[in-house]
Amino acid sequence: MSKSTNEELLALVEKAVAGDKKSLETVLSSVQDLVFNLSLRMLGTFPDAEDASQDILLKVMTHLSSYKGESAFSTWVFSIAANHLRDYKKHMFGKFPLSFEFYGDDIKNADIHNVPDLTQDVEKSILAEELKLSCTNVMLQCLDAESRCIFILGTMFKIDSRIAGDILGITPEAYRQRLVRVRRRMADFLSEYCGEYGQGKCRCKERVNYAIQSHRLMPKQLSFTSASVLDQTAMEVKEAMEEIDDLSQTFSFCKTYQPPESLKKFIEDFLDGTSYSVVTNA
Repeated sequence: MSKSTNEELLALVEKAVAGDKKSLETVLSSVQDLVFNLSLRMLGTFPDAEDASQDILLKVMTHLSSYKGESAFSTWVFSIAANHLRDYKKHMFGKFPLSFEFYGDDIKNADIHNVPDLTQDVEKSILAEELKLSCTNVMLQCLDAESRCIFILGTMFKIDSRIAGDILGITPEAYRQRLVRVRRRMADFLSEYCGEYGQGKCRCKERVNYAIQSHRLMPKQLSFTSASVLDQTAMEVKEAMEEIDDLSQTFSFCKTYQPPESLKKFIEDFLDGTSYSVVTNA
């Protein structure tokens, strides 16, 4: 965030800590997009991302008095969110972890042709797009939580290595080295298996019915294709990330999404409820 914007936020934070509900709502609204999108990429699904975002926003509220403006407010929030998400175990993939080996074997050997039409009258092209977006998101679950966080901060949010290192508690040099390795690992997997972003044989349209049969895709509950895509610059979290490799176009699927309305309503309901006084007195 720009210096002036951060100074304005610091003033709002001070008012919020003093008990001004409108200021607290403004502060939370300024970071809900980045919290939700970091949660979505770290956890893989919209419902899990929404649940985790609520937890994180509550942490931001209860620790707000500790923010003194030494760093950008977004950096401070990222630190809270990253620490929470790296240890998060309540999501679906925390219970059923993935690996590149498992994912690759499924792509190569799954019987995708002897499956009946399960599209439920939904356009197959729409289902294929949903599968593509969800698949590339779920692919991140093949990484360990630390590597996943590094990839997301560097590839999606394009955060400068000094800031990312502070968020993760590692040196900028270590962050850059690990980011190069994890980006290459992701790119190699896409190149080998994916026909959408690489030279692989996997085509989303051919796997739609298999994905529905495997409960990976639900025609009547499309999350990615029904969500509004945000302009990344609108979140004001970029910090001129230095170019460390030539893989930017490879990861063009790393879009940011508008949080569900229910997350906004959670903030409103919380501030209107009796729990608000507990937060301001924390």
